[in-house]
Amino acid sequence: MNKLELVETLKEETGITKNEASVIVNLFFDEMSAALASGDRVEIRGLCSFYVKHYKAYTGRNPKTGEQVNIKPKKLPFFKCGKELKDRVDY
Repeated sequence: MNKLELVETLKEETGITKNEASVIVNLFFDEMSAALASGDRVEIRGLCSFYVKHYKAYTGRNPKTGEQVNIKPKKLPFFKCGKELKDRVDY
């Protein structure tokens, strides 16, 4: 399912207009993104959680040339599946 299909499903299930459904879906994802950008954790009970993982700087190697390369510190978003979702998918 992609974002457009999510908007369509919300529209059909609630009887609101497509524009209203689009605003709701965009608001949801914008708020999740803002929370992650500020370092907060996003948890949807029974479904999943998102959090930001911090990586320190390190020295890596270029696989082609073998030369050492300094890798800057970085932050990446992570997804962790909830138990109820695991059970539902695995049934």
